[in-house]
Amino acid sequence: MAIWRGLGLVALCAAGAGWFLTAPASLPDGYGATHTPDPEAGQLVFAASGCASCHTAPEAEAAEAPVLAGGLAFPSDFGTFYAPNISSDPAAGIGGWSLPEFARAVTLGVSPGGAHYYPAFPYGSYQNMTDGDVADLYAYMQTLPASDTVSRPHDVGFPFNIRRGLGLWKRAFLPSGFVMPDPDDPVVARGRYLAEGLAHCAECHTPRNAVGALQTDQWMAGAPNPSGKGRIPNITPAALQWSQGDLVEYFTSGFTPDYDSAGGEMAEVIENLSQLPEADREALAAYVAALPPIPSP
Repeated sequence: MAIWRGLGLVALCAAGAGWFLTAPASLPDGYGATHTPDPEAGQLVFAASGCASCHTAPEAEAAEAPVLAGGLAFPSDFGTFYAPNISSDPAAGIGGWSLPEFARAVTLGVSPGGAHYYPAFPYGSYQNMTDGDVADLYAYMQTLPASDTVSRPHDVGFPFNIRRGLGLWKRAFLPSGFVMPDPDDPVVARGRYLAEGLAHCAECHTPRNAVGALQTDQWMAGAPNPSGKGRIPNITPAALQWSQGDLVEYFTSGFTPDYDSAGGEMAEVIENLSQLPEADREALAAYVAALPPIPSP
């Protein structure tokens, strides 16, 4: 009898520890109270973050004010994820969210109801965003059109459909802060913020391990295309020999030094980056040039 009581106590302790370790993180009390959101600045944050590229419906026509109805599919080894509706609709979208709820979702990957989001949503990069940029982004997105389109459920099987387990995944595999050490050059530092934060470049250009975590020792060294077609290129100096001027031109027009042009998803990235101030594109170029050279895996 004593053995069974002991086993029961061990099981109870293990369950309690598991519940604690998988608990979703929270923001500090009073988050955002000291910042006055600026929707105009938020529009630039929106462009740099590529929100429209993922959350505009695949069949939607280009519009000055995008309708973020969602629906775009993201196939992976773990199932297919679908971009949700993040329009200003208060029921189908995020129009009813408070700033702290929005910030918790964007930077911590946790829903207003306390559920973990899948890392197909690049909160691992967005965690590097400043509080001011998050607040400005929130203010801008509230000005965009509403859509009552219901978000499509993800097609993810067991055990990946157990969202609570993502708490352990975050603890074990989510990078903490920036990967590139603090640069001495403020231009490179700005580029690091853009590349490793808003523009989330590593989400495509860095390979992942068996559980979908970014392999930071192969930072920006290229990765298989999730669609199964080809590879995302290595953009470290080990493979990319472009000058910083070449990079700035590419980020502006999409044209390479060989007069080729960006295609596929990168064309949308260029469309977003071209909206930023030239100084930001120069900062991105300085960051790419400062990356450690890593051979393609």
